[in-house]
Amino acid sequence: MKKILFAALLFVSIIEIKAQTFEYRIVTSIESVVPMGLGRSRIISAQEDKDYKEYTSSRTEENKKQNKSKRGDAKVDNFDETKILNFYSATGINFQNVASNDALLSSKVNTMITEGWELAFVTSGVESDAGKGDGTGIFITRFIFKRLKS
Repeated sequence: MKKILFAALLFVSIIEIKAQTFEYRIVTSIESVVPMGLGRSRIISAQEDKDYKEYTSSRTEENKKQNKSKRGDAKVDNFDETKILNFYSATGINFQNVASNDALLSSKVNTMITEGWELAFVTSGVESDAGKGDGTGIFITRFIFKRLKS
């Protein structure tokens, strides 16, 4: 009897898990590697949704037309922008700035978790200084959160 009850409970749990749908939210941090505060470092999170289908076209052998949607229409007007600090000061890497950014990013992540989001993935990339005369670069990290869709 216990085995049958356990199997039924397991079956119901599996069905319930498959029926769940999630929504996702991306938070992006952009940390400048431009020295002396000249860069612009931010945490960015959109506060509105866009449907990618409105800006997507499909090319086929019969339909070779280019996508005619306007870039400006794809821009969101409502987003949060949190100032963070650049990695470099006049003398090199500023570890206090790194620690300060970590504190602000931790605050953002903890707030999202409190709001019911779960950190699902993190991905990062860098465009670094390419040598003498370049003086530009960014370190970008995308935090991808998910939660059950209500």
